[in-house]
Amino acid sequence: MTIHAHALLFDNDGTLVSSLDSVERCWSRWAREYGITAEALRRVELHGRPAVDIVGDLLPARLVPEAVSRVEQLEVEDVPNGGVHLLPGTRDFLDSLPADRWAVVTSATRRLAEARLDAVGIRPKALVSADDITRGKPDPEPYLLAARQLGVDPARCVVFEDAPAGLRAGRAAGMTTVALATTHRAAELDADLVVRDLSALRALVTDGGVDISVRP
Repeated sequence: MTIHAHALLFDNDGTLVSSLDSVERCWSRWAREYGITAEALRRVELHGRPAVDIVGDLLPARLVPEAVSRVEQLEVEDVPNGGVHLLPGTRDFLDSLPADRWAVVTSATRRLAEARLDAVGIRPKALVSADDITRGKPDPEPYLLAARQLGVDPARCVVFEDAPAGLRAGRAAGMTTVALATTHRAAELDADLVVRDLSALRALVTDGGVDISVRP
């Protein structure tokens, strides 16, 4: 199977980098501070959604702004403590792409996203964060904004995601979807192509775009 794209749009956490340990550590501490039980925290999806949506599921609206700021602080402070590392294949795959052909589209705030990307040496020319949108994944707004920033028709974009919410966002934007089974089982991921991680893929740059295929 070969997928042809004019632009490649990558989720960050769980797609390019792993921050699972940091997320669990920071959100558990945050939950204790706000009197949220471990059981209540387990009932919400922590991956692939903006923090404001997660916090809004757990706390009264009047507490949301302060609580979102607190969890962002915890996660940013955790980055130097080994809170993030590259997933297999990320470096080689990104290095094979022209800088103007790809963007990062994350549910994290810009401050947190940049901290995590800087920690692993990834510096995208285009970045869409939770601060840039009014509706987060699974709404298509983040991916549609990234396509506009790159000047590419959404139908010619390919989304790379690890979370069901992000894959739904990509499909709703009219884009081809590639799922990486890094944080969810393959059976839980509904996409045009499902692979274990970016090491399973190769990219061939052509005059007309980028051809993505599975390594033999």
